[in-house]
Amino acid sequence: MPNLIDRLPVGIGNRLRTSFGRQFSKFVLVAAVSLAVSEVALFLFTELLDMTGGISGVSAAALGALASYLMSRWAWQRKGRPNVLRETIPFWLVSAGAWVVLGVATKLGLHIAKSLGATGFKHFVIVGGVYFLANCVTFVCRFLIFHYVLFAERGGKAEPVEAESLSPVGAAVSASDDERRRPRR
Repeated sequence: MPNLIDRLPVGIGNRLRTSFGRQFSKFVLVAAVSLAVSEVALFLFTELLDMTGGISGVSAAALGALASYLMSRWAWQRKGRPNVLRETIPFWLVSAGAWVVLGVATKLGLHIAKSLGATGFKHFVIVGGVYFLANCVTFVCRFLIFHYVLFAERGGKAEPVEAESLSPVGAAVSASDDERRRPRR
């Protein structure tokens, strides 16, 4: 059975085979789990517990960040005890920045839903949708920070840049004048 990557267009498949692509693929999975946890928490906080927007957004994002932290260590193949100064504290500082953005986004979503007079499930679709969009923005920022700063390989050998295609391509090369004049053996 062929891999999913083999079914993608060649350019995309080749990019996903690079170190960056592999990390991005794993982080998408981490982010999806984190998003699911935080969206469920957001629903509970805003719709069932009727908490304020800022508190709901920050609390939901914090729960999602906990899931993200545990899975991010797996995604970047970190084993053993984490380095508190190089990994743990910076991870939570980056996450706290995302919490602020997501808390403000939740407040905005609640304001939009209220101004539209939305109730019930429609209310949460609006609030959760604004939260989701903000989460997408923070996802890109967090991935770049995690990949290039926080979990970057230190002192390791840089991975060579891979070509656009994995299949060999013949090149037309003309023989030089000297080679044409020599008799063949």
